[in-house]
Amino acid sequence: GAVLLDGQDLSAYTPGARARKLALMLPRTARTELTTCFEVAAAGRYPYTGRLGVLSAADREQVWQALRLVQADTLADCDFSCISDGQRQRVLLARAVCQQPEILLLDEPTAGMDALSRRQMWNLLRQLNEKGLTILLTTHYIEEAQALCDRVALMDGGKLEDLDTPENLICKLGAYAVDEMHPDGVHSSYFTERSQAIAYLSELTGNCTLRDTTLEDVFVEQAGKHLTKGI
Repeated sequence: GAVLLDGQDLSAYTPGARARKLALMLPRTARTELTTCFEVAAAGRYPYTGRLGVLSAADREQVWQALRLVQADTLADCDFSCISDGQRQRVLLARAVCQQPEILLLDEPTAGMDALSRRQMWNLLRQLNEKGLTILLTTHYIEEAQALCDRVALMDGGKLEDLDTPENLICKLGAYAVDEMHPDGVHSSYFTERSQAIAYLSELTGNCTLRDTTLEDVFVEQAGKHLTKGI
């Protein structure tokens, strides 16, 4: 297939033009010859030319601004290989921001993080988005997609299952869920109105609960059901 950006095939852009349009952040990756966190972040100023040794004063200030933005300026002199995963992700985010892209591509930006570091990264991404930066991210944390994204694409087996706002995806399934405990597991039923869910719940006699529907329910219903086939 083709990837179109502003209606133009992305492969038609020169490397320098692509760097100005797109910045890619991969999980915990950096050039091995770079040692300090400042060097790793500064590589974003010249991602294709390797001109790390000739950064101007303006470029260096841009790196410091990016590090401060992601709350990693205190790590500038630290060895990148000796900091935590969450700290590395912040430094790599600073490197991507240094490119001053129009679109930021993030591949599993919170993979391997603890809960606190994940929430801190969420806050940083929200701040970047509020500054006008378009962000496209992949994630296996469905609550992350529900909390962060304006639009969500559900992928299953390489195919696009659905594309909409988190709210609309949930509403299409039903805003309220009733979970019933059965010997073979939990069975969930979904309802548009809370009164409908309560009426259904009142007819049940077993162990059951009423809750709000989540984006995870949408994924399980639309994309995940085949995973249980043949088990």
